Formats: sequence, structure tokens, C-alpha cells
Amino acid sequence: MAFVTIDELVKDLKLEVLHRPEKEEINITVADINRPGLQLAGFYEYFAYERIQVVGKVEWTYYDSVCSEVRKKRSEKLFSHPVPCLVMARDLEVHNECLEAAKKFNRPLLRTKVNTTKFITQLTNYLEDKLAPVITRHGVLVDVYGIGIFLTGESGIGKSETALELIKRGHRLVADDAVQIKKKDNNTLEGSAPELTKHFMELRGIGILDIQHLYGVGAVRDNKMIELVIEMENWKQGKAYDRLGMDEEFMEILDVDVYKITIPIKPGRNLAMIIEAAARNHRQKRMGYNAAEILNDRLMKNAMK
Repeated sequence: MAFVTIDELVKDLKLEVLHRPEKEEINITVADINRPGLQLAGFYEYFAYERIQVVGKVEWTYYDSVCSEVRKKRSEKLFSHPVPCLVMARDLEVHNECLEAAKKFNRPLLRTKVNTTKFITQLTNYLEDKLAPVITRHGVLVDVYGIGIFLTGESGIGKSETALELIKRGHRLVADDAVQIKKKDNNTLEGSAPELTKHFMELRGIGILDIQHLYGVGAVRDNKMIELVIEMENWKQGKAYDRLGMDEEFMEILDVDVYKITIPIKPGRNLAMIIEAAARNHRQKRMGYNAAEILNDRLMKNAMK
């Protein structure tokens, strides 16, 4: 299961540490946030204690209005639950009762100068990115005319050579050989290269190429949304390949269906040009124009005359 440590959270979001348990590793595994206003008022039914707790101006004002004895009881009740941490927004003052309860139950207590709404948005985006499901697939990811195309196929089929030709034609490499695919939301996949192999390409007979140094920074990008899968396979005699484009095929990746087309490989075929055409055609379909359907309509009308 993906997780974010407290130390990573503090470093990445530049949080002030008011209390940090010693020699204890606390992992955050949930991207949702909770504002514990009801809990500070004493209501704990359905308390989402597994989430990061964020205290803003509203919660703080109520907490400040009660007497010290009530604050102590409410703080101890809150921190008695295994909350991953509590963050005070807007650089709010931390009451002694809250700090003592955090120390008593060994819960991280943090603070930020950012206002509550902005911080929650920032924190949610950060956690969703860090905790998003990730898999690694063999293939090549390229950006062709703004369309993220994931090239797949058996080893040695020519994926990297095709990607290199696309780079020469002005398109961009995202990842070669190993593509890390992250599910950003219910229907969006983002591909990137592992940090170790970013911007590098393996070409049989030549070896390792540094694409950024060979072709410039405009030939690479760090990540790209995957919109189209192109499977490259050796031409199989007798197999019926789609010639009209009427039938839609999909590949399921992390429970997301991505448009897929299969390109048969034969000597003399200009794969880079075919992939460019596929990218342009996919963009047209996305904008509501399907050439295959228009031609089919014309044929049907002509047959009825």
C-alpha cells in the first residue's frame, strides 16, 4: 500500500513541527482530510480518525471559547484516537492543553501559515498524487501532437526505434522500456519514467542514448496523460485486421479503459507516419469527428438511392 511519512509531509509542504514523536514511524495512507469541529464539541460517532486532522479558524475559535478544563478533556479525547497528525492552519496559536495532549498520546502536531481552504486544497492534491495507485508496464510512452501514446509489443518489435523516429520528427519522449503509470482519478492515467532511466533510451546495436542531450530539452517531457495505446505486432498471415476503424478496442490499465489500436508490422511500413496519423485521428474523434462513421453514412445513403 502506498503511504507518505510524516517527515515527507513536513518537508514537502514546509510545515512547522510543534511535536514529533521520537523513534516512531507514522505513515499516512488516506488522501481524505477531516476538520475535527464536531469532535472538539464532543461528538465522536463516525469519526474519521485515520485522516489528517486540520484545524482552521472556526474550530480554533470554538476551542478557544471553552474553559481550560474542557479544552484539556476534549484534546485528550481527540488525541486518544490514532490520528496520523493534526495540522493547525493560518499560523494559529496552539493552546497548552492541545500541545500537552499531543505529547501525552505521542501524536504529531504541526502548523502552517497557509489559510485553511488553500492548505486543504494543497494537501489533498499532494496526497492524491503521492497515494495514487501505480504500476510499471513494459513499453514506450511518447507525446505525439499533444496525445500521450503508449507503444506496446513484444521485446524487439521496434518500439524504441519507432519512438526515435518520432523524436526526430519533433515529438517528445516520456519513457522508454519501463513506463510508470499512475491513476490520477477515476478515468485518468499519467505515465512517466522511473527516475533512474528518465530521458534515456536503449537502442539495440547502439546502446544507451541520452535523448535530452542528443536532441535538446524540447525532445523530452517528464510525464504525460495516456490517451491511446498502440500495440505493435508482427504481421500474421490470414489474420483479419481492422481496415475501417468502426470497431473500438480498449486496454484496461488500473481499471481504466484506454483506446487501443493494433498496428501490424511489415517491412517497408512507415510506422512513425502511421502513429502520427493515428494521433491526429484520435484527436478528431475526441472532438466528435469520426471519419469512418461519416464514410459509412455516405455508403449507406448511396446504397439507398
